[in-house]
Amino acid sequence: DYVAIRPSGSAASDPFSKLTAPPEVPGISRPVWLTILGSVPTALGWYGYYKFSVEEELFQYELQEEGRVTGCGGYGTLFPFVYGVIIGFPLKLFHIPPGDLIVDSAALWILLGQVNLYRRVNELCSEKDSGVGEEPLYTWWALLPPPLDVVVGLRQVHFLSEYWRVKRDEPYDKDIIAEELFPFISAPRFTLKEFFRTPSMWFWFTKDWKDFEFEVLKD
Repeated sequence: DYVAIRPSGSAASDPFSKLTAPPEVPGISRPVWLTILGSVPTALGWYGYYKFSVEEELFQYELQEEGRVTGCGGYGTLFPFVYGVIIGFPLKLFHIPPGDLIVDSAALWILLGQVNLYRRVNELCSEKDSGVGEEPLYTWWALLPPPLDVVVGLRQVHFLSEYWRVKRDEPYDKDIIAEELFPFISAPRFTLKEFFRTPSMWFWFTKDWKDFEFEVLKD
C-alpha cells in the first residue's frame, strides 16, 4: 500500500520527494510554499493528497502518543466526502431527490473535518515544546466565506508544518510565502477586526502602511 504510514525520515528532503511521499509519523513538514507548489499546477488536485496525508499523520500520531484519536484519519475524512460527491452529484444533476441531501452531507462532513483539524493543530501548537507555544487559529473561521476561510487555511498549513519540523528536529528554513510575501500567514493569532485594521500584515507591499483607526474596527 503506497499510502501506508511510514516512520519519520523515510522520504528524502527535496521538494519532489516531499510532494509525493506517503504519510509519516511524526508528520512531514510541508510549508506553505511547498503546498502551493503542489496545489496550483494540479488545480488543487494535490491538495486532496495533502489533506489525506495530514489527517492520516495526525490520526496515527495521536494513536501512538496517547492511545486515542480525535479525528477520522485520511480514509475516514476523505472517503465519505469523495463517495458523497461521486454518488450525489449525478443524482442532483438529474434532479433525483436524494442527490441534494447526499452532496450537502458530503460538504458538511468535510467542513466539520476542517474545523476539527484546526482544533487539533491548536492543541499541538499550545504544547510547551511545540515551537509555537500558543493556539494560532480560530477554528470557527473555517465557516467564513472566501477568501477569509483561505486565511485560516493557509495559517493551518504553516503552523502544522512548523510543529512537525520541530518534532522531527529539522533545521529552520524560512518560508518566504508565509513570512515575507503574506505576513498574516505566520503572524501570532489575531481577531478579524485586527486583521482588517492592520494592513501591515496583509502583503509584502503593505508592510509599511499604518493601521486604520476606524472605530468599528477596534476590539
